[in-house]
Amino acid sequence: MTPVFGLYTHIRANRIRSVLLIAGLFALVLLVGYAVALALVAAGDASGAPPEAIAAGALDTYVLWTPWLVLGTLAWIGISVALNTRIVDATTGARTLTREDDPRLYRMLETLCISRGMATPRLKIVESDALNAYASGLTQKQYAVTLTRGLVERLDDAEIEAVMAHELTHIRNEDVRLMVVAVVIAGVIALVGEIVFRSLRFGLWRRGGSRSRGSGGGGRGAVIAIAIAVVVILVAWLASLMIRFALSRAREYLADAGAVELTKNPDAMISALLKIEGNADLSRAPASVMEMCVENPRRGFTALLSTHPSIADRVEALVRTAGGRLPPTAQAPQAEAAPRSPW
Repeated sequence: MTPVFGLYTHIRANRIRSVLLIAGLFALVLLVGYAVALALVAAGDASGAPPEAIAAGALDTYVLWTPWLVLGTLAWIGISVALNTRIVDATTGARTLTREDDPRLYRMLETLCISRGMATPRLKIVESDALNAYASGLTQKQYAVTLTRGLVERLDDAEIEAVMAHELTHIRNEDVRLMVVAVVIAGVIALVGEIVFRSLRFGLWRRGGSRSRGSGGGGRGAVIAIAIAVVVILVAWLASLMIRFALSRAREYLADAGAVELTKNPDAMISALLKIEGNADLSRAPASVMEMCVENPRRGFTALLSTHPSIADRVEALVRTAGGRLPPTAQAPQAEAAPRSPW
């Protein structure tokens, strides 16, 4: 992948990643499709055929399935494109704010968009005490910036403006589209895998057990083929998750930089991040939505898989590269510790 050096190369890199993710989606779906065919043929084998014969039979079945797999995947992508914002809003409880509902917030968002020559996305609110925000949508008509009630009430205007600018940068950089495509990949594989495992557990295994008691079973070849199919599906599912987790953390640093570029106020972005830290958890939001938020709090082992760098690292980057300054309350502990002598 081409290294990313700035906002514009990040946009280009995200477009390339989106194409690769869609190609990866089809590759994983086709791989899982063959694994499903292998599992079904093996589970239905009553003659004790060797693994090679079962694999050949599964290939014949898979060839017949392939057009339907492709059409089904395209339909899934189409549904995701059409309904993704509604699904996200349903999980978080977000509702649209009009200019009449909150002229102050709407004016902030509109001013930022005009300064960048962007179409103004929808403005939405989540009635939660958490301090967080996210951008959603795949097309110009769908794009929305969503804030929580806690963030609106506890941040001042400059800090809210900085958070809005951060989310607008995600839209501008096409990070939102990339995340939705990645979630679609994981969703397709997870759905197919769950259907297969439930079928094997509650139906096919039971029939296999009846054959085993009555006629010696389907043979060792069928067991091997089913085991291979299960392993393939598990590997594909893990691969789809790793695609999501492998998304570069640089996108958050670049969104912070884009916010500073829009507002010309790095201090506001720093103070907003410090207020958000430790208060960002949206209890109703699934992991896929939290990954789109300004902050996605993770602790312990799960932090290794986080798509967000820590707030401390982001603040340090803004201080070091954007000329930002820590607020007095954040500087106070350091000021007290500095005079202490090691002697």
